[in-house]
Amino acid sequence: MIEFRNVWKTYTDGTEAVKNFSLSINSGEIVTLIGPSGCGKTSSLKMINRLIEPTAGSIYINNQDIKDFNIHELRWNIGYVLQEIALFPHLSVGENISVVPEMKKWKRKRMMQRSEELLDMVGLEPSTYMNRMPYELSGGQQQRIGVIRALAADPDIILMDEPFSALDPISREQLQTDIRQLQQEIEKTIVFVTHDMDEAMAIGDRVCLMEDGEIIQYDTPQQLILNPKNQFVKDFIGERKSPWHTAVDVIAKSADDRVITESFFDTGHIPEHGLFAVCDDDGRYLGAVQNGESTAIMTLENDMPLIKASEIMHENQQDFFPVLKREKMIGILNHEQIVSFLKEREVQKNGGAHDE
Repeated sequence: MIEFRNVWKTYTDGTEAVKNFSLSINSGEIVTLIGPSGCGKTSSLKMINRLIEPTAGSIYINNQDIKDFNIHELRWNIGYVLQEIALFPHLSVGENISVVPEMKKWKRKRMMQRSEELLDMVGLEPSTYMNRMPYELSGGQQQRIGVIRALAADPDIILMDEPFSALDPISREQLQTDIRQLQQEIEKTIVFVTHDMDEAMAIGDRVCLMEDGEIIQYDTPQQLILNPKNQFVKDFIGERKSPWHTAVDVIAKSADDRVITESFFDTGHIPEHGLFAVCDDDGRYLGAVQNGESTAIMTLENDMPLIKASEIMHENQQDFFPVLKREKMIGILNHEQIVSFLKEREVQKNGGAHDE
């Protein structure tokens, strides 16, 4: 979807902001860029929509060099959310959302329908908020409008430059959750710059950790915790190396012996004993059967930290917990696996020595 190929950015004062930057971002993926101040993360982001131009190298979107796009069409297809919310103060909420669709000459009815749809999506009642002015909104509400304004013209790519850093901790955490949930509905490609490692790990499917304009490690949050490339990564991640912060999909095991497919379920040959997950032929989780009867059980999201998953598992006694990634079942987790994982991590921590 987005590919950087050997990109460099040197400013006129000689500052090398980005050095030999090569990175691929898949369609529908959230990638977070993080690192110390001045590491080049915002420069990298701004090159995607050509707010700044690379000094060398190329950037591709869907295998087409971005220099070959009409710059207006390029930017219309890329939503942009800033730290400074920058809603137009003299425009209502509905008018703010419709800025880009209006530039693209959408019909008024279509713009209204899109605005209502987006407000519903972020939990703001259209009849209440459509005609409000920005000054009548809280900081968190304004930032939600900023996000959906970037989505209004249905772009394929969303760029977010530290969009939540000015918010209070409660609003910020809620918006981080909103972005993850929203992504499951809209499946856009999101590039998200942040200086907060907790935020990067909570939001990103993959995290790009930078230093002095270079990529130090580009990996899933789980792998950054479990397999940091060097001491800089270890130091930057800090206390997150606790095994309790590991995402459950690192620990989950294959579930073949605990899954029956929908087609098998339809034959009526349902196992009479034990707990089984039911999935369709594409692996989407449909429900569960226990001792031959349909039942409702708790599931775990793949990126949920182990500490949160263990609380859910303690409150809900069942043989195993399906681990889901965007509705697809990728494995199961049970208490025995958690004990084994924690023991293994303790052995690693002690240099491989076992107590006899």
